Amino acid sequence: MTDETPWLRHLDEKSYDEALVATEGLMMVDFWAQWCGPCRAVAPVLEDLARASNGAVTLAKVNVDENPGLAARYGIRSIPTILFVKDGTVRDQLIGAVPKAQIQKTLDAVSAQS
Repeated sequence: MTDETPWLRHLDEKSYDEALVATEGLMMVDFWAQWCGPCRAVAPVLEDLARASNGAVTLAKVNVDENPGLAARYGIRSIPTILFVKDGTVRDQLIGAVPKAQIQKTLDAVSAQS
């Protein structure tokens, strides 16, 4: 997708590993599907947090229907699942459409990790 913003990436099985290593700072990886109501509910919240971070947080979207290998690799059994990745390593995760305050709290905690 060529119209992506700097804080938003749509990843697939081909681009995922490279993006994981290349992304500086913190990345939220949103495992979602088009048919998933809770995924659609949490998407604007994730976008707001990434946009408001002034480049500190990148939001990566992975469609589980199009990328089942990635979902299997991370043991994704329920969506939405949000992985919090720092320095190429998964540091935390949230499952389900959780409130914005909880996502922000997790972002802050992962950001503070060295």
